[in-house]
Amino acid sequence: MLSRGRSALRGVAARGMAMALGATTVVSTGLAAAPVVHASPAAATGVLRWAPCDAATKPGAECATLSVPVDWARPDGPRLDLAVARRQATDSGARVGSMVFGPGGPGDSGVKTVVDRIGRFSSEVRRGFDIVSFDPRGVGGSNPVVCSDELLADRPSPELRSQADFDATLAYNRRLRADCRARTGPVFDHLDTAQTVRDLDALRTALGERKLTFHGSSYGTLLGAQYAETYPRRVRAMVLESVMDHSVPTAREFLRSEAATAEDSFREFVKWCDGAADCALHGRDVRAVWQSLLDRAGRGELEDPAKPGISLSPSDLVNKIAFRKFYSADFTGLATEIARMHASEPLPASPTSIMPLPLATPVFCSDWRLPVRDYQEYASLVSMMSKTAPDLPYLLPIHMVAACLGAPTANPQHRLRVLGAPPILVSNALHDPATGYAWAVSVARQLGRSGVLLTYEGHGHGSVTSGPCMEDAVDSYLTDLAIPPRGTSCPAVSF
Repeated sequence: MLSRGRSALRGVAARGMAMALGATTVVSTGLAAAPVVHASPAAATGVLRWAPCDAATKPGAECATLSVPVDWARPDGPRLDLAVARRQATDSGARVGSMVFGPGGPGDSGVKTVVDRIGRFSSEVRRGFDIVSFDPRGVGGSNPVVCSDELLADRPSPELRSQADFDATLAYNRRLRADCRARTGPVFDHLDTAQTVRDLDALRTALGERKLTFHGSSYGTLLGAQYAETYPRRVRAMVLESVMDHSVPTAREFLRSEAATAEDSFREFVKWCDGAADCALHGRDVRAVWQSLLDRAGRGELEDPAKPGISLSPSDLVNKIAFRKFYSADFTGLATEIARMHASEPLPASPTSIMPLPLATPVFCSDWRLPVRDYQEYASLVSMMSKTAPDLPYLLPIHMVAACLGAPTANPQHRLRVLGAPPILVSNALHDPATGYAWAVSVARQLGRSGVLLTYEGHGHGSVTSGPCMEDAVDSYLTDLAIPPRGTSCPAVSF
């Protein structure tokens, strides 16, 4: 075990919903306005003009905008302004430089992270680095994707029952893409991570950094890995936390791996509850209680805790209740919620809403080619997921695959080819519900000599600040370029 013996255990940082497969809402819809950033645009030289962010936000954050091409293949064509934010190093005498945070989702706001959630970074990193992040193209203050609220509300259920349902979903996806493209503008067709890699390098230049120090979380690891592949010699240090494996080639393999890692978290929850006297379900058959909730949800008898009078679908029970608790490794909270719902009165017949799909879907679809030929193949994928994750029907990944049916893919999956990059730290929990540990192992191997895997022996989506062992290893690497020994693992932090 690696430890430098810090005297106090720092709290686990808030992780948020940091990946497409767990995100809930990411960009403005309908005619809602994007978040306002009060700052001056970058000058023609690329120098960022920093100014205090909106007065309603927390003090100390500065905002700017950076002009980049809509399409990097046409650098002299239309441009868009990326919203950028920073908090300067807390100790100017110890300042190492700027560290850019790559937000997850896709669709998370990096500006919001810097302004409102700076506590997700350790005090040591904040001491030595200006923490900088941005809203990726299509998100927040960076030309957000905008679509018709009415059309979004008409989204068909991913529980397809026939070829007619499959065809209707394809037709709906075409209508939605056309609507979003018309409302969003030309950037809609240039949202893939390969474009964002070029944005990230433009930000590095604008910050005056000869080499990039980067921390990518969840979907942000795809950005970091592809940056290292594109500009290996421009990397100073890079942390990839909760890792996406963009080499998974097919929808079947993608969905199987996602179902397996989610089911692993459910099994870990059951095992914990069996041994924890303070579990609200201790001494009971946890799986039987959970199955009874799924059955009630299937009959429309289970009330949505966030929407009184509206029933919770089985998919929403899985994705909005269980999966979110797995993200933060909140087993205690999940057990308490299951016990409360199980004791509740059955809801009279009432409408069931379909879970809103993240509007980051255009980004995901641009990065993942997951074609499904017809209803028969789709049904076989659903069946495979049900066998792999019998406790978690209709996980969000199948929603994403359905939403991407018929969509073009600009940046399809491939194995990484990184030549000449320095050591890159790959960090993952053993029991991550969204980005399984096997993905981190795979990415570390694809990075070759550059890949250094750091294992957190615990749970949850996110690991960098999970206890002093993890925090010390990451802090030392970012600040001093001290590489932990290969094979390093850190103990789980107790619930």
